[in-house]
Amino acid sequence: MDPILQQIDEIVKNNPIVIFMKGTPQFPMCGYSSRAAEAIKACGVEFAYVNVLADMEIFNNLPRYQDWPTFPQIYVNGELIGGSDITVELHQRGELKPMLEAAIKKG
Repeated sequence: MDPILQQIDEIVKNNPIVIFMKGTPQFPMCGYSSRAAEAIKACGVEFAYVNVLADMEIFNNLPRYQDWPTFPQIYVNGELIGGSDITVELHQRGELKPMLEAAIKKG
């Protein structure tokens, strides 16, 4: 496996919940990243994040990892759940919090 893809894989597998986003949860650098991070924060669980703007190798190669071209990307228990729209929709339907809480318990 390509070293950068291996690094991404390790981040995904070593964190029950991780968001690859532009900026940080405290200082998001795009609206999509902001909405996704807010939905996750509203669930009251701890999660990891990677600021893709701070690491151009990850920024340039993350779309190849799961063939998902946009940011943010949210992974739960090693699986891509999607981007901003999917995350916000899951939160609005009340499905995100139980999913994230289960990931924390399993993690």
